[in-house]
Amino acid sequence: MSGVALPPLLTSVIQWLRAGYPDGVPERDYLPLFALLRRKLTGDEVAAVADVLTASGDPASALAIRTAIANVTHDAPLEGDIARVSARLAAGGWPLATPSRP
Repeated sequence: MSGVALPPLLTSVIQWLRAGYPDGVPERDYLPLFALLRRKLTGDEVAAVADVLTASGDPASALAIRTAIANVTHDAPLEGDIARVSARLAAGGWPLATPSRP
């Protein structure tokens, strides 16, 4: 994704992730994080966010992130994990951290 301008929403998401996770996203947070992102973003948008994170030196590997994205469709993260990740994102200023209600 380097060299490609991101839409403003995705740029904001990247900024919120970096604010909430200044040292990078730990592997245990991948599944709940991408589950939260999938509530607000399309699959392509989530993939774009993952590409930017891995290209910018985030310790997350591209394979681990892609696996977490795939797992979101098969495994539901625990509510405690969702709450922990939501709190980190909210602390970073993410206004979308509150899960959507069906």
